[in-house]
Amino acid sequence: MKSEIALVCFAAFLTICQGANNTTLPLVIWHGMGDSCCNPLSMGSIKSLVEKQIPGIYVLSLEIGDNIVDDMANGFLMDGFTQVKMACDIIAKDPKLKNGYNAIGFSQGGQFLRGVAQICPNPPMHNLISAGGQHQGVYGFPRCPGDSSALCNYARELLNLGAYTEFVQDHLVQAEYWQDPFALDEYRKVSKFLAPLNQENFVNQTYKQNLMKLNKFVMVMFGEDTMVQPKESEWFGFYQNGTTSKLYTLRESPLYIEDKLGLKQMDKDKKLVFLTAPGDHLQFTDTWFIKNLIPYMK
Repeated sequence: MKSEIALVCFAAFLTICQGANNTTLPLVIWHGMGDSCCNPLSMGSIKSLVEKQIPGIYVLSLEIGDNIVDDMANGFLMDGFTQVKMACDIIAKDPKLKNGYNAIGFSQGGQFLRGVAQICPNPPMHNLISAGGQHQGVYGFPRCPGDSSALCNYARELLNLGAYTEFVQDHLVQAEYWQDPFALDEYRKVSKFLAPLNQENFVNQTYKQNLMKLNKFVMVMFGEDTMVQPKESEWFGFYQNGTTSKLYTLRESPLYIEDKLGLKQMDKDKKLVFLTAPGDHLQFTDTWFIKNLIPYMK
């Protein structure tokens, strides 16, 4: 009799465990500049790592375009909001995401996925992890990764022409989140992506409420980042007006003080998580990733 009870209890335990596994949320990944959805050395490796740590999880690595080549090129040349809307469409049409998902964006993929959270609340994004995302933009273009040297050189040439000219704004994604602390009025007026996303000129209450629906907004700053200038942008910090020698933090920013994005309330609700990864831009170990980020994907 005791053995039969034990078997029943064990069967019930297995059922509970299987049920828990079946409720694991899927994960959406968005790569950074110069990368693609399926590079086996970057996003492919991350996908495999997550699948190993969370057996049975469904992982979608976003491909913006018809193929990998288009995907990489669009990271430089396609308007940010157009990319976000394409991502929203891909997510909405995927039946495996219909009950919600977690998301992780790498570098500019971090602010792009924030755009998805603000603009497209269905299906719902639960946790958003931004690994090196430039949420207050950048003021500097020191180097560029991977096998995209030609596109990197093209980007530099366009930025040298003038980030806020209409032509460059229309033809270079990175110019759309270029924030010049010596030309803030021009940035707010001209920026086609970051200024509207950060509600610099007009607060869209729907976008604000959508972002506040996140369970957790995890921001990873790389402590020795040499690519993002300033690296504090990864935590919503930036240069003070008219200088590159002094910085403000998120809590000192107008975005927070005026609560344009809902970040102040999210902070009070303990929805904001600030993590520092040792090393340069996107240079983390599997051990660090597993310990610090995997818990937000379960």
